[in-house]
Amino acid sequence: MARLDLSGATTLRDGWLEMRAAFRAAGLESADLDARLLSSSLAGIEPHHLTTEAQSVLDESLRERLAEAGNARLQGKPVHRILGMRDFYGLPFLLSAATLEPRPDTETLVIAALPHVHATLERKGTCSIVDLGIGTGAVGLALLAECPQANGLGVDVSAEAVATALGNADRLGLSARYRAAVGDWLSGIEDRFDLVVSNPPYIPTADLAGLSLEVTGHDPLLALDGGDDGLDAYRVLASQVGARLMPGGQVAMEIGIGQGSSVTGLFCAAGFELSGKFADLGGVERALLFHLPEARAGADKNN
Repeated sequence: MARLDLSGATTLRDGWLEMRAAFRAAGLESADLDARLLSSSLAGIEPHHLTTEAQSVLDESLRERLAEAGNARLQGKPVHRILGMRDFYGLPFLLSAATLEPRPDTETLVIAALPHVHATLERKGTCSIVDLGIGTGAVGLALLAECPQANGLGVDVSAEAVATALGNADRLGLSARYRAAVGDWLSGIEDRFDLVVSNPPYIPTADLAGLSLEVTGHDPLLALDGGDDGLDAYRVLASQVGARLMPGGQVAMEIGIGQGSSVTGLFCAAGFELSGKFADLGGVERALLFHLPEARAGADKNN
């Protein structure tokens, strides 16, 4: 495998263009974007400033970091894993080995849930949110950032993910309204919430082998594997969330491609009604909202 050699690069422009050329030669699908993101991020400038600051002298430290990052990318490591962070809903989130990269498709889940959060705040003055399977904490923290009167709990089976999410909450100034704990979905949780939100693992086990190495080699398997049919987590959640919803509460779920009918069937069998469907920017149905009928919600409140 070819390696990136920047020993002859004297300016940031040299380093950036040599990295881009190496990525193109390696056949990377997003070669130009990857080179731009890595070069600008490591240089501490905005990507659109690369052209205006490209003639700045490339010191030895930055040259080494650019070469190291470029070679990591040539070996298949994703750009945001190299940088250790990724933006989500306009906010920066640090990554760890125990977390997925928060991806743009998942912003659909935030968009789907926000109207209910705003309506609850208008009605009650507060809104309690639980985010299940939090990873970096991106979904719950994005909702809190948009809604200053809301508060949130994050739950994940991974202690490392919980620590990552708490660190992100602190960096974003949201710690006062966010707590996180290690747990198995809603097991053992007695609180009730106005919103239950989750991006659970939903890839069928047999399909994992067909994913790119950039995914299977760097994203945690626990956050990807949804069982034989990809629906294991939804079965558990559909059985648990009804008892943990406040009256008028809603459930927001991210889903995989083609899973809308199956997930809707699981939640309707558990007594829920579908509130809405939401497509991502690619037109793929990506998020579902559910609520309990008023009579059922009242019954659950008394349990």
